Amino acid sequence: MALRTIEEINEKIALGEAVVVTAEEMVSIVRDKGVEGAAREVDVVTTGTFAPMCSSGAFLNLGHPRPRIKIERAWLNGVPAWGGLAAVDIYLGATALPEEDPRNKVYPGEFRYGGGHVIEELVAGKDVVLRAQGYGTDCYPRRELETWISLREINQAFLFNPRNCYQNYACAVNLSDRVIYTYMGVLKPHLGNANYCSAAQLSPLLNDPYYKTIGVGTRIFLGGGVGYVVGPGTQHNPGVERDERGEVKAPGGTLAVTGDMKQMDPFWVRGVSILGYGASLAIGVGIPIPIVDEEMAAYTGVSDDDISTVVVDYGGDYPQGEGRILGEVTYGELKRGSIRIMGKEVPTAPLSSYPMARRIAGILKEWITEGRFFLSRPADTLPGPGEGEPMKGLTIRPVK
Repeated sequence: MALRTIEEINEKIALGEAVVVTAEEMVSIVRDKGVEGAAREVDVVTTGTFAPMCSSGAFLNLGHPRPRIKIERAWLNGVPAWGGLAAVDIYLGATALPEEDPRNKVYPGEFRYGGGHVIEELVAGKDVVLRAQGYGTDCYPRRELETWISLREINQAFLFNPRNCYQNYACAVNLSDRVIYTYMGVLKPHLGNANYCSAAQLSPLLNDPYYKTIGVGTRIFLGGGVGYVVGPGTQHNPGVERDERGEVKAPGGTLAVTGDMKQMDPFWVRGVSILGYGASLAIGVGIPIPIVDEEMAAYTGVSDDDISTVVVDYGGDYPQGEGRILGEVTYGELKRGSIRIMGKEVPTAPLSSYPMARRIAGILKEWITEGRFFLSRPADTLPGPGEGEPMKGLTIRPVK
């Protein structure tokens, strides 16, 4: 039964009367007052996550120099950006690396600087070196350009991240007999450690497992500023196995998001170097969940002990594309510092930051409580279980 609409919640926000709590606080409220009591008391639940999100990047419009140039190739502080757009639009990917970086030729590579680091420096207001090349046309005669640029000087700069906020993610272990270096961190041989990456009870899509309030156009906290959900992210896969509460047990839904970099804070936008793997970008995302009915109160009341994930071998199964599951564990177990897998006690560590996720949820709560942030009704929903096309792997076909 519907209790309130998003419009009614916004009216309460404008009057300073909305009851806003974080997802962490909602766990206790639901436990103490039950789903019905929590639903009647709370208007908005705020969520948060902060972690490396490789499928991220920035669109930049640099402005036209004199004479004009049609950029074909571009570099920012030596990191290549994609110039296959209009004349002075470029896209910088978070995982892009300078051409002189040795990668893993000296194994494991350190990947000290990449696209994510450039994005962080731009958001921080620093100057970066732009080098660009064009082939020359009658309307764009310049062929080369080298100059300093900053965020305050260029026309537009916005993050456009094709895949953020994974709805759950696998816990990574290593069954092989050597140390391996992955995007899930360093994994010791023979089940020496287990790494995971989720804010669990604070994570946005785990608080709205069927995407009932999060959709196209949802207003969000992104990198310390205001952003929006563009639609389902790449690899959005809502059809994975779910528990009785509707929570996915493995990587499920994802979000494509965008936001103005000129509003952002470098505290929430960080370049990341992942040993032996590459460069990335850690970014803070927070999403408000309107409690429009008891169902949403129940979803937002789940705790770390209610949410489970699968354990996967990154030493053999994952790189070979095998789907073997070694077991299931709850985030309560993971956060307590060890899990038991295949008869062995294995120490655990997070790649995501729970304290940072907590701060994001708290900041978003403050914004809403003070009337500085209002909720938006999604223009469209995200594909749910049984909707859209299932995830596909790449079939390798011989090219004649």
